[in-house]
Amino acid sequence: MPLIIKELTTIEEMLANIEVMRFLYPKFTSEKYESYLVEMIPHNYKQVAVFENEICVAVSGFWSGTKLWSGKYIEIDNFIVHPDHRSKGLGKMMTDYVDALAKETGCTMIVLDAFTGNFTAHRFYYNQGFVPKGFHFLKILNEEGLS
Repeated sequence: MPLIIKELTTIEEMLANIEVMRFLYPKFTSEKYESYLVEMIPHNYKQVAVFENEICVAVSGFWSGTKLWSGKYIEIDNFIVHPDHRSKGLGKMMTDYVDALAKETGCTMIVLDAFTGNFTAHRFYYNQGFVPKGFHFLKILNEEGLS
């Protein structure tokens, strides 16, 4: 079955794929997702998605920005492949897409966060050429507000 990769830039396109997003955030409501997208899209947030027969089977958000220490970069955010479609190369399709976009737009690097206990993700990202550079520290101020 042919796989198609597409960049999503509108709220409508992103909301249409909420079921895949729910594999990461099972309690996500359409209202909460839309309210976040309304805030995120004006700050360079986009998504890349893989479709099989017009059904979304993988999705990842990404941001572009500039930092003093790195210059222009792309950050991968919320990388999800439907459980029934894992180990089929869809994740690689998405990282290859972001890699090409980063090179095309003059980025110095691609960055991402992976939770410390997510060893499957670590192995995948290592295989895609990513390496850990430091620690991402956080201080949770409102646990009830987390997705």
